[in-house]
Amino acid sequence: MARLAGAALASAALVVAGGTAAVAAPADGPTAARTTKGPCAYTSTPDEPPARPVPLPPDPRRTPDDGTVRVTLRTSQGPIGLTLDREQAPCTVQSFLHLAKHRFYDWTPCHRLTAYPTLQVLQCGDPSGTGEGGPGYRYRDELPTDLPPAPTDPTGVRRLYARGTLAMANAGPDTNGSQFFLVQSDSALRPNYTVFGSIDAAGLNTLDKIAAGGIAPTPEDPAPVDGAPALPVQIHRAIRGH
Repeated sequence: MARLAGAALASAALVVAGGTAAVAAPADGPTAARTTKGPCAYTSTPDEPPARPVPLPPDPRRTPDDGTVRVTLRTSQGPIGLTLDREQAPCTVQSFLHLAKHRFYDWTPCHRLTAYPTLQVLQCGDPSGTGEGGPGYRYRDELPTDLPPAPTDPTGVRRLYARGTLAMANAGPDTNGSQFFLVQSDSALRPNYTVFGSIDAAGLNTLDKIAAGGIAPTPEDPAPVDGAPALPVQIHRAIRGH
């Protein structure tokens, strides 16, 4: 599986994070994977250590699965307010709040901006800024089932990830970790990405500002449509309830 911000992507490209899903070591090995006992089954990835130390999330038998939680990303380009939806994706919300509580997202860059006609997102959540970092664990998908067909895809395969959607990046089935993407403009993707919330109006204004700044040129590509934002974006704090 291609690394997150490495190869150029087609306009209907996948949004991926990290590397290949880790293969668990033998149960009696020194680096054996650990899995939580609750319904979310967060599983450590010894072959992909965390970009920043963080324990496995709590995994209660009765994972909260209703209501919403507010989180604000205070970034170098302005605030991005999020509403996390426990009903849509209880395990994802639980993990995201856990990472925010442990300040995993604080002082981390948003390393990728895309400007394809059918994929316009800002991707964040990797403290290493390389697109390959994660929390040292993975967990299952909680895929959306009610997304409308993307009007730009005549095949009907891709779905509409509408402007203002908050979703998880991944490197294939059941490889969610810490990386997430913020949809700045309606995008067409296969429904392979967990949707776990939405972005408020102030956050969309911040995203519009970042998108208007464009993507940083490189010696290989003076006019890229996928790469680091030209306006550097750093999450200073991820704060619950603001």
